[in-house]
Amino acid sequence: MDIIFIFAIAVGLAMDAFAVSVSAGVCKKSCMLPVSIKLALVFGGFQAGMCILGWVAGREFSEMISEYDHWVAFFLLLLIGLKMIYEGVSGTEGKEFDFTAPAVLLVLGIATSIDSLAVGLSFAFLDIDIIAPALIIGIVTLVLSLAGFYLGGRFGDVIGKRAEIIGGCILVILGVKILLEHTILV
Repeated sequence: MDIIFIFAIAVGLAMDAFAVSVSAGVCKKSCMLPVSIKLALVFGGFQAGMCILGWVAGREFSEMISEYDHWVAFFLLLLIGLKMIYEGVSGTEGKEFDFTAPAVLLVLGIATSIDSLAVGLSFAFLDIDIIAPALIIGIVTLVLSLAGFYLGGRFGDVIGKRAEIIGGCILVILGVKILLEHTILV
């Protein structure tokens, strides 16, 4: 898998964290730098960690479903992408809470990285080494979270919904690409 493909996945995965960061930036008008750094570290760490966790779990099951691995990857990315598009269109995100509370950071970290768990699982099924992709996913999420917080503080929450829709579309397209590569080229 080439670096551009991994980077595209990373950007798609980071859109949930970006959207939450935009919302946090809209809500948090004071102490912006410490809050943005804390959110970015949590989101980036969870994205990388959940990707690795999914990969480890996937390695245990990959031999059992190797004939169907591309279908699993396709459906996981499709479901995650469609969920992100739906949430972006319906505007289900909340804004009125303390983003710095440890319990809130934990819940947000998990909630924004569940899709990364599924991608890690897909990487295992596709027999892709995980360290470099997980680092790229974590770093891209960290950077986009910082950018989202900044943009949220400057331009409002309009960007958040669009970011989630774009991220969902990227994941759906990548799922279709994986499916086509394994069904047409086989």
